[in-house]
Amino acid sequence: MKTLHLFAGATMLAAAFTLSGCGGSGDEPVSVAPKAEAAQVSQMETKSGAKQSGSATTRMHPTTGEPLSAEQVLVRGNGSEPGSIDPQLVDDSVGGAVVNDLFEGLTSSGPNGQLLPGVAESWSASEDFKTWTFKLRHNAKWSDGEPVTANDFVYSWRRAVNPEVGSNYAYYMEVAGVANSTAIVNGEKPLTDLGVKALDDYTLQVSLEVPVTYLPIMVSHYTTFPSPQRAVEKYKGDWTKPGNIVSNGAYKLKEWSVGEKMVAVRNEHYWGNENTIINEVVYLPIDDTVAEMQRFEAGEMHHTNTVPVSQMERIKQDMNDELISVPKLATYMYQFNLQEKPFDDVRVRKALSYAIDRDIIVKYITKGGQTPAYSITPPEVNGFHYVAPEISKMTQAERDAEAVRLLNEAGYNKDNPLVFDLVYNTSEGHKSIAVAISQMWKEKLGAIVTPTNMEWKTFLTEKAAGNFKVARYGWNGDYNEASTFLTLMLSNSGNNDGKWSNAEFDKLLADARNSTDPAPFYEKAEQILSEEMPVAPIYFYRGLRMVSPQLGGYATNNPLDIAYAKDMYIKAQ
Repeated sequence: MKTLHLFAGATMLAAAFTLSGCGGSGDEPVSVAPKAEAAQVSQMETKSGAKQSGSATTRMHPTTGEPLSAEQVLVRGNGSEPGSIDPQLVDDSVGGAVVNDLFEGLTSSGPNGQLLPGVAESWSASEDFKTWTFKLRHNAKWSDGEPVTANDFVYSWRRAVNPEVGSNYAYYMEVAGVANSTAIVNGEKPLTDLGVKALDDYTLQVSLEVPVTYLPIMVSHYTTFPSPQRAVEKYKGDWTKPGNIVSNGAYKLKEWSVGEKMVAVRNEHYWGNENTIINEVVYLPIDDTVAEMQRFEAGEMHHTNTVPVSQMERIKQDMNDELISVPKLATYMYQFNLQEKPFDDVRVRKALSYAIDRDIIVKYITKGGQTPAYSITPPEVNGFHYVAPEISKMTQAERDAEAVRLLNEAGYNKDNPLVFDLVYNTSEGHKSIAVAISQMWKEKLGAIVTPTNMEWKTFLTEKAAGNFKVARYGWNGDYNEASTFLTLMLSNSGNNDGKWSNAEFDKLLADARNSTDPAPFYEKAEQILSEEMPVAPIYFYRGLRMVSPQLGGYATNNPLDIAYAKDMYIKAQ
């Protein structure tokens, strides 16, 4: 066995506190810490070394030395109401942000995107990278005090591929190469044949069908997190409700008022609890970015989920110190439904994609430093050799002319216009982009397009059911490797709602997984996407948020856009 990584838990904890917050004016949270949490603060003051400030005792941050607020209640903008917070069923960033606070996987993603230990203290691989062994920490516990064991992961990984559970991320286990995952997903083998087993309570062994050198990175994703078998089997579909849920992360769910807020409090059994500072986390499901900005400016939130594009100039001028804009491995796209005519015609898809002036979108609408996208995979992704697609080398005038030619060939023009709905989830930013692109399609192609918004849960449901023609699509990389983007378009991907299928593309990604140099396969796969255009990439994201100067420890350099509440703290004013 070849040992690749060996970390001490203390290393992780030190890294968790290396970031400092922004400077400037203060910001008050909307909630008040309960008495029990105030008692925890007092207990931590003693452990961290309290400092006298006048007649009051002020706790200092153990690493930065900043004075901490006695009230450690973090209020986070979370975009929308989560569709799910079940680790094996959640498939969006909204639910994922909550799951990342409530649960913990074998590994986690650090403030700078670095790989850190989670429940696993160390891991090793066989010489051929087809067998991985994870050593679990003995002090990892669930929120009910029961130990987290290797069998918890065996149960959860089997759950992820169980056809009866119906996870949209079942293909993730196939992408990871877990032995027999494809056959199980297809109902051809029993769950017990999955390539994962507990050698003992604290040793998990994973068998792969192909070498995967980056498996430890993949197991920081929530699909691989443990779920509590006793709670899942007792409460069935209600197991994630407050009072039923048991979690193994830094926090446990206390309250879920649909449409209003979710509240999580410290999990006193979490192995790193003594080093956690935030006592309570409030998640606000605000999908109106203007309303969210108003609440931030009123001092009711510590960070927003995004930034209203219509106010970008004012924000840059008046609140630039609170605006966070960092590179992010994520792509904004429009997805075509190939089950609906005429979007099964590649000429139609290419015409619509070519007629989108991406420079106008990023310069005059988003205005947050985004860059035009002509591929699904961002150029910055590790191990990806970006080759500029032909479409990106043309002028917009050339693209427009080609778009007209292709659409005419397909039988559509201003006398016989293309008519369809463009659906997007409720958001001022998505609306602005949809309106602008609809106008481009009307002026250049004569298409009659109706932008239609849906609230987040409905949007996800309708899209998954194939009830759309063209829909907004966005993807945050689950890990820093090109397969996290390209596997979206696999024929068996649970996130391939447009149902595009290409055997050559599928084979290329299978070959990439078997290769020690997957870059040439990824390059060819991107060429096929550019020729087939099942989605129209529009821009590569920037991570845009408003972050209060009173909030410390917010991860501003994680390309996966993960910011754990356990790493943050509220500064004293």
